[in-house]
Amino acid sequence: MTPVRSTTSKRKPGAMKTASRQVPADPRYTAAVIPTTILAVLAQIADAERVAVEPWLAGLGITRAQIDDAAVRVSYRQASLIIKRALRAIPRSSFGLEVGAHQSSGTFGIMGLAMMTARTFGEAVNIGIEHADITGALMDVELEVLNVREVALVARPRFADEEILVFLCEELFASTFNLARSIVGAAFKPERLELTYPPPPHAADYRRLFDCEVRFGASRNRVVIGSRWLDMRLPTHHPVSAQQALAICREQAAQIKRQSEIVASVERILRRRLAEHPTLGEVASNLNLSERTLRRQLAAAGRVYRDIHDQLRTERALELLSAGALSIADIGSEVGYSDAREFRRAFKRWTGAAPTAMRPGAG
Repeated sequence: MTPVRSTTSKRKPGAMKTASRQVPADPRYTAAVIPTTILAVLAQIADAERVAVEPWLAGLGITRAQIDDAAVRVSYRQASLIIKRALRAIPRSSFGLEVGAHQSSGTFGIMGLAMMTARTFGEAVNIGIEHADITGALMDVELEVLNVREVALVARPRFADEEILVFLCEELFASTFNLARSIVGAAFKPERLELTYPPPPHAADYRRLFDCEVRFGASRNRVVIGSRWLDMRLPTHHPVSAQQALAICREQAAQIKRQSEIVASVERILRRRLAEHPTLGEVASNLNLSERTLRRQLAAAGRVYRDIHDQLRTERALELLSAGALSIADIGSEVGYSDAREFRRAFKRWTGAAPTAMRPGAG
């Protein structure tokens, strides 16, 4: 996966708007396997500033209470849309840094404990990379050895979405920096921070927060640290606690994988049969399961069949509306509605807008 590169402004406004509505084909985009950790921090800040969170959740089948529920999982699509709405509601250019700096080792839950009780900082870093998914990470991370003196934590966007790239990088690097300092102490200092996007209006805040050289317009998003930090023994090391915490991390990771598999199976069948409006029983039969067993497995994954069905119909309808070739009635038929009026009502329930408002160039 290649990092997102800054683009020029040569595209027409209409083309930009249409492109932003295209739905990635990658199944990770709609798999509900992401904990709500980052969203909960967003909601906490909004509550403190008396900004309503509920509008961020419109059409997503998620409640305010579920944002704070450790058992709830969302898809990348849902998480990214909530972040976009939050950025519009709290339009501070440095909001990503604020969200990242708002976090502590406790925000990372059991993985934070596993890192704190590791033998060395290097072991802690490897634990964080291996189990990033259980903390709700929205970027892929890896450790890269640059030379004998330096290593880099590289962050790669999962999807090309320029609207939230700055936020995602700021949140990840600021929260990681806070976590590193809580593990090895206030003396921790990176060598430099490299980012693919141009300097934002609050570029000076980066240097104040990270206390290191910051390079914008780089080829990759990464923070470079001295290799010597990896060998540092941690004063909080506790072998028994470390083993227990790691065991829980591994079980949570395995659970996410199991949840992903059953939801992905249901999504594959629904995508093939959207126009047929298949029932839960019919999908269960395709999977050689009873309807009761499938409902139970989806519940264990934190999902409801109707919500999955509506989510896929929404995404397919948006895709067809962006293409602009079919009538509203034909698009409704493609997603299982024989009556165009019923489709219009359903689409407004899903998205909060009429289908015509999502046509290229509308509004």
